Amino acid sequence: MTLQDKLAILSDAARYDASCASSGTSRRDSTKGGLGSTEGSGICHAYAPDGRCISLLKILMTNFCIYDCAYCVNRVSSNTPRARFTPEEVVHLTIEFYRRNYIEGLFLSSGIIRSPDRTMEDMVRIARTLREREGFKGYIHLKTIPDAAPELIEQAGLYADRLSVNVELPTDAAVAAYAPEKSPATIRGAMADVKTRRAATKERSHTGKRPPRFAPAGQSTQMIVGADGSNDATILTTSTKLYGDFGLKRVYYSAFSPIPDASAKLPLIQPPLLREHRLYQADWLMRFYGFEADEITAATPDGNLDLAVDPKLAWALAHRALFPVEVQRAEKPLLLRVPGFGTRTVQRILATRRHRTLRWDDLKRMGANLRNARPFISLADWSPGKLTDTADLRARFAPPPEQLSLF
Repeated sequence: MTLQDKLAILSDAARYDASCASSGTSRRDSTKGGLGSTEGSGICHAYAPDGRCISLLKILMTNFCIYDCAYCVNRVSSNTPRARFTPEEVVHLTIEFYRRNYIEGLFLSSGIIRSPDRTMEDMVRIARTLREREGFKGYIHLKTIPDAAPELIEQAGLYADRLSVNVELPTDAAVAAYAPEKSPATIRGAMADVKTRRAATKERSHTGKRPPRFAPAGQSTQMIVGADGSNDATILTTSTKLYGDFGLKRVYYSAFSPIPDASAKLPLIQPPLLREHRLYQADWLMRFYGFEADEITAATPDGNLDLAVDPKLAWALAHRALFPVEVQRAEKPLLLRVPGFGTRTVQRILATRRHRTLRWDDLKRMGANLRNARPFISLADWSPGKLTDTADLRARFAPPPEQLSLF
């Protein structure tokens, strides 16, 4: 098999890994020697929280795997083309792609070959060779293997900017049912170990020196949604606990896509990508807008997010008694709950209203989404009147019905 053949198979297999954003790491560039940069602007495209588009070589080291997780296309019982890179081939591809200005970094995951330790050793070898032999200063994200020896994960954190350990599914029961060879306790132990090692590197020794950096961009995790029967309330509650327990930078949600293989015995739950999108929106509200998981999902009786409108708007429609909000006087927590107001808009509102009375055109200049906000706010020159309590208010925001094609 040629290198190009391997790349075709293993880059395609990596599309199911969602944790690939390089934001949050330390500044490091090659102006004084070496190759690459974590700050450059540049065959995977990911978006950092600041909106910057970054390009990563996103591949699996191999899609051979000794495990038989029912939701995974690369499980041992799956009839899929297999390939495997050697560590040197991954290093060669990364350097050559970078020199051609195709990428800014490497996102590397892998199936489990022979044993977790053997696989992790090869991944660490790749990162170490890039850093020490090639002088690569770009971004490296490694998907670590929870069953690997702790010392291997420690070495991985010394060379990678970000580490991630997949929690796989929202509940322990789901992992036991669909990935019985994996242990939730082992996964959480590996995540706790990464958190502890990161914290230790922030403490100076008695001589005042800091220990070597360990995964400076933090750790993240990925959760498959839709492969089991967990509703969105369960998923978001699990995410909240993960953020709190392990100091994660991000939980990534990956919508389960049914695999055309009769050996995969999974429930007939096939959420569209829209569900994944709504979960990301809800996750953002929890992290930056002060929402709790239970209040976001309380708008529907089944504990799932409303797919027709975004979670913030759905919450506002279910709590109309709190609206309209007087923009000139309302406190920051309530302003953050107004549909169409982002965190930057709220900061601008708070800064501006100290000096003068806010009007409609002021909010427009601040970048507020007034189409969404208009039924929920009042200003010196704007009142929604009865619009806030209109019976068909939700229908004004929901997408129009669409005739599906029969062919």
